[in-house]
Amino acid sequence: MKWSEIPREAKAYMLYHTLISPGLIVWILFPLYLMETGYSVLEVGAFFTAVNLVSIPLTYLFGRAFNRWDIKKGLIAVDVLDEVAYVLYGLASGAAAPLILFLGRTVEKLSTMLYPLYRAYEQIIYPEDKYEEIFAWHLRLPEILRVLTFPLMGYILGHLYPGPESYRWAFMLFGLFSGVTIAYIWRFLPSVRREERLTPPGFTFKVGEFKLLLAFEALLTLAWELAPEIVLINYIIFVLHRTVFEVTLVAVVSSLASIIGTYASERVPKGKGFQAIALGMFLNTLYALLMALAPPLWAVLVVHALGDFGNTLWFPFYRAWMFKLIPKERASEFHAAISSYRKVIGIVTPFIAGALASVHATLPYAFSLAFFLLAGAMFWWLARKGIYSRTAS
Repeated sequence: MKWSEIPREAKAYMLYHTLISPGLIVWILFPLYLMETGYSVLEVGAFFTAVNLVSIPLTYLFGRAFNRWDIKKGLIAVDVLDEVAYVLYGLASGAAAPLILFLGRTVEKLSTMLYPLYRAYEQIIYPEDKYEEIFAWHLRLPEILRVLTFPLMGYILGHLYPGPESYRWAFMLFGLFSGVTIAYIWRFLPSVRREERLTPPGFTFKVGEFKLLLAFEALLTLAWELAPEIVLINYIIFVLHRTVFEVTLVAVVSSLASIIGTYASERVPKGKGFQAIALGMFLNTLYALLMALAPPLWAVLVVHALGDFGNTLWFPFYRAWMFKLIPKERASEFHAAISSYRKVIGIVTPFIAGALASVHATLPYAFSLAFFLLAGAMFWWLARKGIYSRTAS
């Protein structure tokens, strides 16, 4: 699909995601900040788990409310909450630092309760007959900007100005930049109100198939969340004795692989979505297996490139399948329900991951591997029953 063929509103939304992509380095810096200021990997996992408890019921309630409200205003709220959270991280110092950090993380978690609105907005604003093709662009543009910005930020924070104090300044800068993205949403993104969400004629909501999707989501959630970012950061910084620069190198290599994966997904013939998902899941499984073996840094780079290529290859087809199971007029509620469901499943996974990593730094990847294998087996069963091909076609 050519860039010129994408609707203007969809282009504006993709460019918004591109603008915010450099700020994702905060997801690396925050757990690293905690570890470098005295928290163990187990304590960081427990910290994240404690904050997760707050968000489960509110995620669904917010999503249901946005069945009636303009989703665009929800996207603005996400960036407002992130701005507050990042500024609080930057201000955390002295005896009150633990309380301020917990408050900031809670505010950031409030913003994640609205993340399902991104998927609802995409389902409505992207052309339904072009989901697979358009998601290649949706993934590609932010990854390109990450490749350009992460090495620079990683070098500055890892070698020129390392340490918690520099991280705090970075939090403040990204918090202030949210003002730019809030203005962008207000000016350039179209509103999506209730009257603009029309489910195509002939759509039938299939409860049984949606339940199977939820079961598949449960296995994927466990596979990814049992080996979260804190495990990788702990391994690179405290086992391999590297810096945040090397952590950002992993992110850059992953982004490059994802960019290649978007071009590969575009070349998958119509009707071959199952094969693309199967290959992508196989590569994800291989990633978890190799990481469980505690590889050296060069191998970590290769393994993450492999895993993210696989993830990007199968993502457009899986997301398109999900969208075709959900009625548009209730998109925000359904995506919020799925998100709350993931949060329930993953309520203690940060603590479990931290506990496993405290036993052996790469043990969480072994558990991740087991759930990738189970997810792959379930998807193969869905294909054998004809459920995936019937719904995704």
